[in-house]
Amino acid sequence: MSSEAYERERQNNSRLEDLAGKVSALRGVTIDIYDNARNHELIDRNDEAFTSFGAGLKNSANRLGHMARAGNKVAVFKLAAIVCGAVIVLWWISGFFF
Repeated sequence: MSSEAYERERQNNSRLEDLAGKVSALRGVTIDIYDNARNHELIDRNDEAFTSFGAGLKNSANRLGHMARAGNKVAVFKLAAIVCGAVIVLWWISGFFF
């Protein structure tokens, strides 16, 4: 009888190891799904932020253009300063990448 009990214990241990491997694989898949979902949320938030920034920038440019067309010299000076500043900032940023 003891050899039969030993064999059953060995089979149980083997099945337990198989089950532990499957649980570990399932845990890994679950973590991957969570990370992927978190990355998509980050992408969506960044997309919303850039959309909002683009709309604000477009509105500001439209207002400055309207003031410049109205003949306001201060507005024309502001517009020129903003354009020059934007060119300088873009040139400065491009120095980091190239």
